Amino acid sequence: MPRTDPEGHGPVRFGPPLPEDGLPVLPELTAVLAAAAARADAEPVGGGPALLRAACDYWERRGLATGAERVAAGPGAPALLLALTAALGGDVLVPRPCAAWWAPYARLLRRPVFHVATPAECGGVPDPYALLETVRRVRAEGGDPRLLVLSVADDPTATVAPPEALHACVEAAAGEGLHLVSDETWRDTLHAPRDTVQLSPAEMLPDRVTVVTDLAGALLPPGWPAAVARFPAGDAGTGLHARVLDILTALGARIAGPVAAPAAYALGEPLPVTARVAAAVRLHARMAEALHGVLVRAGILSLPPQAGRHVYADLAPLRSALTAHGVGDAQELEDFLAVRLGMPAPGGHRFGDELGALRVRLATGPLLGRTDDERAECLTSPAPLELPHVQRALSHVKSVFDDLRDDAQRWEPPR
Repeated sequence: MPRTDPEGHGPVRFGPPLPEDGLPVLPELTAVLAAAAARADAEPVGGGPALLRAACDYWERRGLATGAERVAAGPGAPALLLALTAALGGDVLVPRPCAAWWAPYARLLRRPVFHVATPAECGGVPDPYALLETVRRVRAEGGDPRLLVLSVADDPTATVAPPEALHACVEAAAGEGLHLVSDETWRDTLHAPRDTVQLSPAEMLPDRVTVVTDLAGALLPPGWPAAVARFPAGDAGTGLHARVLDILTALGARIAGPVAAPAAYALGEPLPVTARVAAAVRLHARMAEALHGVLVRAGILSLPPQAGRHVYADLAPLRSALTAHGVGDAQELEDFLAVRLGMPAPGGHRFGDELGALRVRLATGPLLGRTDDERAECLTSPAPLELPHVQRALSHVKSVFDDLRDDAQRWEPPR
C-alpha cells in the first residue's frame, strides 16, 4: 500500500481501502455482469427500479420494512456518505477509531469532525457519556453538531457492539437531536451469527437513522462499486432523500449500468450468493481467529474479532522493541510492518487514532495465498489452516511478532 504522504508524517488525507476477501469472483456474478456488459447507459440517479426493489427486499429480510421511495443507490458508500454529509450540514461526530473513509468526506466539505471515545468492549459506537460531553463542548465553543456516523459491525476493530452499548449510544444521540448514519457494510460478515446479537440503530430510532451498506462488504467485489442507503420514514426522511438525490445528480454519481445487474442479483440473495457469503465468512473467521491468537501470544493487545476480514492490534506492549528499530509512531509502524510482513498494515492514525499510538489493522485476505488457485483452495478446503501456503503465511507473521516480543523482553529494564 503506497504512503499517502511520502514527504514525512503530514496529515493523512486518504485511508486504505476496505479489506478485500482475496477470493475469485463468484461465477454466477460474472455471468450476470457479462450478460449486462452491452448496456451502455448508467443507472438513473439513485438507482433503477430493479435495484431499488432488490434493496428493499434485502432490508425487509432483516426486519426493516422499506419502500422504494426511501432508498437510494450510488457508486460506493463514500459517494452516499458525502451526499448525506452535505445534505445534513453541521459538524460531524465519529467514534475513535472509525472507518478510514468517513472523516475525509466531511473535511472535503470543510465540516469539522470530532472523534469520540468508544466503550472498552467494542468499537464502532461512541461511549454515551463521552458523546454527551463532546456535544456539550462543541456547542459551548460555537459548533453545530448534527451528524453521528457509527457502525455496529465495525471497521477497523472487527467488533460488534452489544445491544446495550448501542442502545445507550442511540439514546444519547437522540436526546441531543443528532441524525445517525449507520454504516452496515459488515453486517453480513458475523463470524458467529448464531451467537452474536446484532441490531441496527434504525430499529431503535427509525425516524432519525439513515442506513448505508456498501456491497463490497459481503456481496460484490470491491472493483464493482455499488452501495445502497435506506432513509428514515416521515417528512424529514423524504426531504433528506430528495436532497441527497440532488447532490448525487450534481456529482454525476450513478452506478454503471453493467454493475447494477450483479448488484441487484446479489441483493436478491439467491442460493449461489448466500452459499459463497457463508463460505467466505467462515474462512475469514478462521483466519482472523488464528491471526488474533498469534498477536495475543506475542503480548499484543487486541479485541477478539467478531466480523469482517481484519484484526485491529495495539502494539504498545512492544514499544521498547519497536523504538530500537526506529519505530515511534503509527506511520513508522505501518512502514516497518509492511516490509516485515510483506502485506499492508495500515496504521491506526488512518482510522482516527492518535499518531503516537502503535496500532494497526491487519487484513486476513493476504493469508489466503498469492494465486487464484491457492485462494480458491482455501475456500473449498475443510481445514484451510492446515494448507501449506496458509501455514507458511501464518508462520511468517508469527515469527515477526514473536521476534518483537522477545526483543521487548530482552530489553525490559530489571525490576
